[in-house]
Amino acid sequence: MIAIIDYDAGNIKSVIKAFLYLKEEVVLTRDRETILGADKVVLPGVGSFGDAMENLERFGLVSVIREVVQRGIPLLGICLGLQLLFERSEESPGVSGLGILKGEILRIPRGEDRKIPHMGWNSLTLQNGGRLFENLPEEPYVYFVHSYYLKAEDPKIVKAVTEYGVSIHAAVEQGNVFACQFHPEKSSQTGLQILRNFASLGREEA
Repeated sequence: MIAIIDYDAGNIKSVIKAFLYLKEEVVLTRDRETILGADKVVLPGVGSFGDAMENLERFGLVSVIREVVQRGIPLLGICLGLQLLFERSEESPGVSGLGILKGEILRIPRGEDRKIPHMGWNSLTLQNGGRLFENLPEEPYVYFVHSYYLKAEDPKIVKAVTEYGVSIHAAVEQGNVFACQFHPEKSSQTGLQILRNFASLGREEA
């Protein structure tokens, strides 16, 4: 069973729909025992970094997410969910992220040929053997919608990058923690394969 964390963020229905298409059992929940009893956990979402952290705190989910990581349950952050796993974001100065992974979220710099938010299909450059990208071509196309991007502290956890005026760390993996800035649930067959790869992961005791 895959638990989708419910913290009143946007874009959760499309994530549920994608996993159901893959014939996975899915539950949308903020219940601690349900989340910790799941085989996999997903932290999706779009919206403001600060508002999202406030909601996670309000629903008592910060400690639950950290316990998911400690127990070795595979955790997938999507879009805003990726950003929340890190330490801080320029979008919400003074607000601490979950700090599960080391790095910061920066605003995409404006340019004459760049629209903000970054919205549309971009190719990924894969590196460091990411498990989410098994059975995919070397430069898969995926769908992005974001105004802020990840700069991870440790380059070894970065499994995919894309270019949009800057080098964007588009996917990371560390132990049982996985995250992608793009939307696999909106990335056609490529995205479905990424979600299929995540759903097939085994549990890692931390």
